[in-house]
Amino acid sequence: MHYIQIYFQELISLANEMSPYLLFGFFFAGLLKVYFPQRLLTKYMGGSTASSSFFSSMLGVPMPLCSCGVLPTGISLFKNGASRGSTTSFLISTPQTGVDSILVTYSMLGLPFAIIRPIAALITGFVGGVLTNKLVKTNKMEFVPLEVSTRKEENRSFRYMLRYAFVEFLQDISKWLIIGLLVAAFVAVLIPDDFFLNSYTYPLLSMLLVLLASVPMYVCATASVPIAAVLLLKGLSPGAVLVFLMAGPATNAATITVLIKTIGKATTAIYLGTIIVGSMLFGLIINNLPSDWWLLTDHLHAHAHGEILPPYVGIASSILLALLIINALYQKYKPKNTMSMNNEIEDPSHFKIKVDGMDCNHCKKSVETNLSKIEKIEEVTADLVSQTVLIKGKQVDLEEVKSIVESLGYTYSGKV
Repeated sequence: MHYIQIYFQELISLANEMSPYLLFGFFFAGLLKVYFPQRLLTKYMGGSTASSSFFSSMLGVPMPLCSCGVLPTGISLFKNGASRGSTTSFLISTPQTGVDSILVTYSMLGLPFAIIRPIAALITGFVGGVLTNKLVKTNKMEFVPLEVSTRKEENRSFRYMLRYAFVEFLQDISKWLIIGLLVAAFVAVLIPDDFFLNSYTYPLLSMLLVLLASVPMYVCATASVPIAAVLLLKGLSPGAVLVFLMAGPATNAATITVLIKTIGKATTAIYLGTIIVGSMLFGLIINNLPSDWWLLTDHLHAHAHGEILPPYVGIASSILLALLIINALYQKYKPKNTMSMNNEIEDPSHFKIKVDGMDCNHCKKSVETNLSKIEKIEEVTADLVSQTVLIKGKQVDLEEVKSIVESLGYTYSGKV
């Protein structure tokens, strides 16, 4: 019973620490999504030059996309004209960080980590893109110019910005955010202080072990921060913590499998190699910087005692965030009006297909955008809960539909 009480105290403390910065980060994520000129994504990503790789990497740093969201986005950009190098840069830099995770990193790990994370993401993304351009032969016929859809203009209203920030984005990130907090609190209770003290004696070994654990598993950039903070407090070296923060969000087994199928083995090898080598190099660098830069005990205690933010701000933010997560999940899973959908399916111009692997709103958008470019398709509506796509159109080539769905990394399971 005593451990359960301590666990919930740790959980509440971590939530109060993160929540104000998360809410602020979500708001900026909404601004970035709605008011950032999306055409820049393709305007500057089509070339196979160092400058296009740098721009793509720089563009990915503030983007609030985890690997589940960046994967369909990056593949869609590649299928619509982005070069392999630019796509690789975007895929490497984007999931490592984001405007929300940068703010949370500052709140829990301090300013040095908040600075080094985006710098590491920018440099590794840039290097990965340049190496791809140099080492991977490109078929000039594989690129097609992006056609900006005119069927529906992007919603630029402030109301939609708030909906994206606190409903759609929360739907994508809330599960992993909750898991990250639960795991961090569990680690804080289970692992004794100074458990990783030997990681300072064998820093390279500790980084290699963290790397082996991080590459195949999935962890969101924002959700990785509380886990990293607890591990650092338990004695893990700052270099090993940075390896976890870089490799965990940027790689996982599912991502690697999809990338091999969509952008090729050579590009995927460069993608993985850049992240692995880059995280190890940056880990070694920060292990040789002044050790007091990475001390968290005083920093976290200052937060806990309200010296940086008053305690009531954290408590109020946690309550608000919890309510927003509940609302976002309700909006996602609430019963839908199926009568009109059934009527549409009875219409011979409508049919529904099963598409497995759509995990977030970016997946939904990617499927809808790419399928809508098929000549005889008039309208596409994807549903994340049922993993189905409702298509309106006559004499649609299902083989072409299947080809596009699978090229984006999803599984086509036929009509339903």
